[in-house]
Amino acid sequence: MTRDTPHARLLDLSRLISRAGRVLTGVDRVERAYLDAVLKSDVPAFGLIRTPLGFLLLDEAGLRAFATKIDGKAPWGPASRLAKVFSKLGPELQRALTDARKLAIARCTRRGLGRMLKRHLPDRTAYLNTGHSNLTDFVTTGVKALRGSTISVFVHDTIPLDLPHFQREGSVERFELFLRRVSAKADLAIYNSRATQNSAETHMGQMGRVPRGLVAHLGVELPQADPSALPKGMPFDEPYFLCVGTIEPRKNHLFLMDVWEQIEKQVPPQEMPHLVICGQRGWKNEEFFFRLDNSRLKGRFIHEVAGLNDGAIAALLDQAAGVVFPSLSEGYGLPVLEAAGRNIPVICTELPVYREILADIPVYASVNDSYLWIRRIMSLAESRRTGQRPQKEAFAPPTWTEHFNLVLSET
Repeated sequence: MTRDTPHARLLDLSRLISRAGRVLTGVDRVERAYLDAVLKSDVPAFGLIRTPLGFLLLDEAGLRAFATKIDGKAPWGPASRLAKVFSKLGPELQRALTDARKLAIARCTRRGLGRMLKRHLPDRTAYLNTGHSNLTDFVTTGVKALRGSTISVFVHDTIPLDLPHFQREGSVERFELFLRRVSAKADLAIYNSRATQNSAETHMGQMGRVPRGLVAHLGVELPQADPSALPKGMPFDEPYFLCVGTIEPRKNHLFLMDVWEQIEKQVPPQEMPHLVICGQRGWKNEEFFFRLDNSRLKGRFIHEVAGLNDGAIAALLDQAAGVVFPSLSEGYGLPVLEAAGRNIPVICTELPVYREILADIPVYASVNDSYLWIRRIMSLAESRRTGQRPQKEAFAPPTWTEHFNLVLSET
């Protein structure tokens, strides 16, 4: 091994296990990609999982078995009586924690983490936290019990501090505490974009310390389309547009509702484009949900679909007239990059991260200019109807290979 290569890597999987039984979203998928990467590396890999009782430590065999279960390729076993004691945990998480205990090579209380790590891991272990979770004083102190260890933390965005009025109760305070720990304890902060780095370092500069930073664009995977996974009646024969992502206030679905209601007043029914909203219902979005549920357009020209897998969304994208993303803030905006990677026309707000990665490929439109959105939507709908999709500059998405060649050389 070279002097700079760690003797082991310890990947925190506390966020990923909490998503057991759910469709993985953006940050979850990053943690899942890191799991593959550390297993493929020549450096010995371990996993750390927080439980209600303390911590579990998994070796490479445990990590591989965990990966098959989180992917749904193998079922979670039954929940133990101990797991059922924690009744606030969902049944799927109880089962996942039960299996994780069986897969673990060691477990400990919160205060015993340092001792456990020293028994099983070598000095110069690199700890990786990618999920905005479990970066606690117990963890940072426990990792630093290993001589020469390092702490690398992925910062995906600073949206809770930038748009606090859109956040769930308590999430702003939790994120601020997380970022303060990154500021104080991290040896390296990993960012998905320069835009995220600039914002995070501005906040941390006010907190007292700015750790060394590394920008590594996330890999964009383009899954194979699977039309058989679509709900009955999809995709539509008529032109339609997609908006993919959790239905939360900053995604600005209210704006799309306004736009579609304006279009419906201007064009005959046979010329109406459809809007397909793909995502789970989120938080603090009661106004939008009320309007959608009571809209005469719902089920006719506006459709809400949750729980689609990657293949189903890819099938919808491939036949779409375009995608529409009036989001007010993004850390990376993976659905936009996935659409561009499939050469699907994109209409979106001009956010720094989109400019950084996509340059002039999307049509940028201000949410203060609904007329421009309507004009672009109707133009793309007509192109789709006539089979003349506009030719855009080819976009080669960032790859995970590029990402990990950079990150693993620094951690």
